[in-house]
Amino acid sequence: MFPELNNILNSTPDSFKPSDFILVSDRQADASFLIHHYLSFYLRAGCKVCFLGLVQSFSHYSAVGQRLGVSLAQAREKGQLVFLEGLKDSIGAILQEESSQGTQHLSYLRSPGAGLKGLFRFVETSVSQNGARDDGESWGPPVLLIDDLSVLLSLGVTVGAILDFTLYCQATVCTELQGNMVILVRCEEEDVDDDEEGANLLQRGLVHQCNLALHVEGLPTGYCRDIHGQMQVWWRQSGETMYNPRKIFHFKVHDKGASFFARGTSSAVL
Repeated sequence: MFPELNNILNSTPDSFKPSDFILVSDRQADASFLIHHYLSFYLRAGCKVCFLGLVQSFSHYSAVGQRLGVSLAQAREKGQLVFLEGLKDSIGAILQEESSQGTQHLSYLRSPGAGLKGLFRFVETSVSQNGARDDGESWGPPVLLIDDLSVLLSLGVTVGAILDFTLYCQATVCTELQGNMVILVRCEEEDVDDDEEGANLLQRGLVHQCNLALHVEGLPTGYCRDIHGQMQVWWRQSGETMYNPRKIFHFKVHDKGASFFARGTSSAVL
């Protein structure tokens, strides 16, 4: 968890806005550190977390979580964390018969044109089964994290099917259960046609659905040892159609966190 980012977004594990859909995207940079931030953030907040890890193993997220002060293994053992390990489960989903109940949530691997109904059912079941903590109290509002959604495009799933999936998830998690969603997508190069069926079109569609957008990209001036990139932040209030003006911050990722500062205020440029 990154305290400086919490200050920028005016949010803490003890006080955060419910029913938020947070979109994390990147271009020519890596925004994965924000997924790790939100994973540790919501676990510290006592929320029930459903994490669709489509591109990394559980051990990877667990190792990073240890550096950020949270134990994913303990959270999963207590029932606070439900983790879908896409890399591991995908092999069984492809090799097993379609009737196998254990891999129905990954049925899109066998038939991409069939959509993501099975994956949504997995999410719906995971966030609806709240359970109880050791002290007898229920977990906090459910949270859905996805890293990264754009990988489904390379598996043959259409942009339309993915946007339908996120709308259903938003209706269930954010509207019905008053929980939050955090989704990562990776954008293509700027010279790629945005009208083509690809990650840029997906990102534009998700921007219209989300309440808060965090877009990470490299510095326009090129590589800098002390500044790893910049993050654009824009959000809108519930019920509004227009976003507030974008704010841009520079950042530097550390081994156990990240620093954020306004453009031009880093010691590297002063």
